[in-house]
Amino acid sequence: MGWRRKQEARIGAAGPITYNQAILVRGPAMLVHPQFDPVAFSLGPVAVRWYGLMYLVGFALFWALGRQRAQQAWRGMSRQDVEDLLFFGVLGVIVGGRLGYVLFYKPGYYLQHPLEAFMVWKGGMASHGGIIGVIVVMWLFARARGKSFLQVADFVVPLVPLGLAAGRLGNFINGELWGRPADPGVWPWAMIFPQAGDMLPRHPSQLYQAALEGVLLFVFLWWYSRRPRPAGCVGAAFLIGYGLLRFIAEFGREPDEFLGLLALKLSMGQWLSVPMIALGLGLFLYLRSTPTAVAAAAAPAAKARR
Repeated sequence: MGWRRKQEARIGAAGPITYNQAILVRGPAMLVHPQFDPVAFSLGPVAVRWYGLMYLVGFALFWALGRQRAQQAWRGMSRQDVEDLLFFGVLGVIVGGRLGYVLFYKPGYYLQHPLEAFMVWKGGMASHGGIIGVIVVMWLFARARGKSFLQVADFVVPLVPLGLAAGRLGNFINGELWGRPADPGVWPWAMIFPQAGDMLPRHPSQLYQAALEGVLLFVFLWWYSRRPRPAGCVGAAFLIGYGLLRFIAEFGREPDEFLGLLALKLSMGQWLSVPMIALGLGLFLYLRSTPTAVAAAAAPAAKARR
């Protein structure tokens, strides 16, 4: 905080700043957010935004990688299953993400303004809520198709992180969900976000989250799920990995202004990640200790070697 107070004293009590002002006051090695136009292109009166395109990229990657995984018969999923999961998964992400934001972040506000809960165009999505929405979709899908929920979860979760990464890139393009103030002498990639209303260099936390919860988690889950595992272990590994990496990334992210830091100086995102980590660890240890599950996982591999 000492460094931050010095920066604020040097800059003065400035109000919201423009991109040009940020350029003028930046240090010789300080970065400034490029201020991308949130609209990628327009088709007549319809404006296509980068954030929406990032969602489409995530869904396209799910479809392409899912069809590739479905070629392995031991996974028990067909290409038609992938397409059906994608269709209903989109609904799960949108509905779950919105409900998660309403219930986890601003329940009091939406209790007073219930109709605004349906106004998704005003913004407000929670990734933890989106994950819960996908879990509900997987459960309904497994029940309708007579499949094991754990088998469906193990197939789906390695396809999720790249969609999360795409969403975080959308946040970065929009210049939203910026990070906490950072000393550029220690963090040379610290960046001024004019939307933050000050001239403080900050962590580009959106890129941290894209790298950790997105790319790194994808690489690990893709590697871990390359051969049969006890049913549910891949899904449990996702809960552990996402919860832990999100918890770490939140240290660089500015807490929501209307919430701030909560108990133990942790953010809402960190508190929502704690039960994910605990549930994932408990489920993983239980499934790994079940002999029948281990034997069942080994059977497809043994059959393939014959």
